[in-house]
Amino acid sequence: MEAVIKLSQKSQKIDPSPIRAMAGKASKLDDVVSFAIGEPDFTTPPNIVNACIEALKRGETHYAPNKGIELLRRAVSDFYAKRGLSYDPEEEVIVTNGGLEALLLGMSATLDPGDEVIISNPYWSNHREQIKYLDAIPVEVPVYEKDGFAFDPENLKQAITAKTRMIVLNYPSNPTGGVASKEVLTAIAELAIEHDLVILSDDVYECFCYDGEPFSIASLPGMKERTIICNSFSKSYAMTGWRVGFACAHEPVMKMMVKLQEDIVSCIHTPSQFAAAEALNGTREYLDEMIARYTARRRLLVDGLNRIDGISCIEPAGAFYAFANITGTGLSSVDFAERLLDSKHVVVVPGSGFGSAGEGFIRLSYATSEEAIEEGLARMQAFVKEI
Repeated sequence: MEAVIKLSQKSQKIDPSPIRAMAGKASKLDDVVSFAIGEPDFTTPPNIVNACIEALKRGETHYAPNKGIELLRRAVSDFYAKRGLSYDPEEEVIVTNGGLEALLLGMSATLDPGDEVIISNPYWSNHREQIKYLDAIPVEVPVYEKDGFAFDPENLKQAITAKTRMIVLNYPSNPTGGVASKEVLTAIAELAIEHDLVILSDDVYECFCYDGEPFSIASLPGMKERTIICNSFSKSYAMTGWRVGFACAHEPVMKMMVKLQEDIVSCIHTPSQFAAAEALNGTREYLDEMIARYTARRRLLVDGLNRIDGISCIEPAGAFYAFANITGTGLSSVDFAERLLDSKHVVVVPGSGFGSAGEGFIRLSYATSEEAIEEGLARMQAFVKEI
């Protein structure tokens, strides 16, 4: 049936997420083991839930300031101060509707139509689609398994043109689990300064750095002023449903982001902001427990994948995703994922859904139980033997 209302050309540019596509197919099946959705299987820690309940009891049910409540902005500022980064909670911090809105605000404040934005390939699909939505141009730079899926600065340099405005960094990475070293980030910072580029740093998975503390490119000389940090409580504190994120940026950029916030969502759910403040100000006990569990699951999944003929997997340095190489099976990533789902009811995401450089790989989220990982691996091994 033809639409009565004409749809905008902009809206028709956007492609759906390959993750949701696989999850949608799986929803019609029984006895499914899913490695698809990157959502913690933990519930929000009780101290955070209680902070929200107490806020509701106090009557914290009114509009919040466009940029977020002071308590939470100050907590964000203190969080980065411990890592040597100084952000004024009044002028350089905003609370957003999850990490996605932080990304959209950062891009909207700094990009014009026709600007080129460098992203990795494989990429998180939402990065690419937001760039397209703003009529900017995503420029994909391949990253490789041999480099731990981090940018090669020389390849990055070759992609910069007179139209380049921004580089999007996502470390630890979704979908690959890759983490860039300080040396790589330093080289990227030099390129950004030389070519007057903005860095949009998607740090949503920064708490999941298994081999050391996270390092921010904003801490390098001359980089705070040209870096927009976007973050979220969703993954680190198992708060996906609360929809609270934040961004930090130099005052002139942040002023524009706050102005845009008013026209997009006005402000963020007030009681949830008190919960998020407790996440930063309260105990780290639950976060440390979750990280320990993810560490064990990473080992279980990677070891299991490497025992399957035709599959290999490097150990992801961060996030909670394994990006497994399936070229040895002789199947494309889409064929592998769809046939595995049809025959064994195991959901993985084809790597090609994250860009051309993802072909030959599948993404598996290990934000699921050890029992589910073991069952999924057993079914996958049986599937590979059959093909």
